[in-house]
Amino acid sequence: MGGGISDGAIYVGDVVHKRARPKRHALRYRVFSMLVDLDQLDSLDEKLRFFSLNRFNLVSLVSKDFGPRDGSSVAAFIRRKAAAAGVPDIAKIRMLAYPRLLGFAFNPITVYYCEDSAGTVRFMAYEVSNTFGEHHFYQANVTPVDGEIRHEASKALYVSPFNTMEGDYRFSVRPPSETVFLGITLSDAEGGLLTAYFEGERRPLSDATLLKLLLAYPFMTAKVVAGIHWEALLLWLKGVPPTLKLRRPPKRRHQL
Repeated sequence: MGGGISDGAIYVGDVVHKRARPKRHALRYRVFSMLVDLDQLDSLDEKLRFFSLNRFNLVSLVSKDFGPRDGSSVAAFIRRKAAAAGVPDIAKIRMLAYPRLLGFAFNPITVYYCEDSAGTVRFMAYEVSNTFGEHHFYQANVTPVDGEIRHEASKALYVSPFNTMEGDYRFSVRPPSETVFLGITLSDAEGGLLTAYFEGERRPLSDATLLKLLLAYPFMTAKVVAGIHWEALLLWLKGVPPTLKLRRPPKRRHQL
């Protein structure tokens, strides 16, 4: 089986959500995410037996799941977004996402770390998806301070039936190294409402790692979708009212 792939990794850890209002609620799930260099995607399936790009395998990535959603270059799409934001010289884009397992995946959030020639992250993009088939890109020009990236963005996509469209996100990011951390806090006029984070430890991107994780978490990507609906049921049983006054927004298209 193949050894570790340079510029790629698997991060294994916990996704944690904590709700503060109107009822306290928390969840924790064990997951793993794949980190890939978007400029090296074409070579991955040449090096790995159990991974394929744009075709079925035990583990796969499909270009139309990300970025422009039309199968064209995700790297070129993200570079256009960075250039339009005033960051034209992106040397490397690393994407952190759930791969398809046995052909299925749902990514609530896909993270793009855009680095300059010195390897410093200068632009971040977050591709957020909901279970209605809609998605939206949050993005920011960033400057890491002591290895951590912090910035804010106004909420722009309907995600949960228990939250309104009001509020702002605060992002806290530690770019991938031996560990990775992505934290998001949603606040409204009353203060902090919801905190979510993923913290994972690096493992080599190899056939051995993929097979081991597939055996340990064979239905992980399906569990993500099932977990969203299960936690919604638990919130409803706790007496948290859905925001029924809100109508589902029209489908959002990607923006450059």
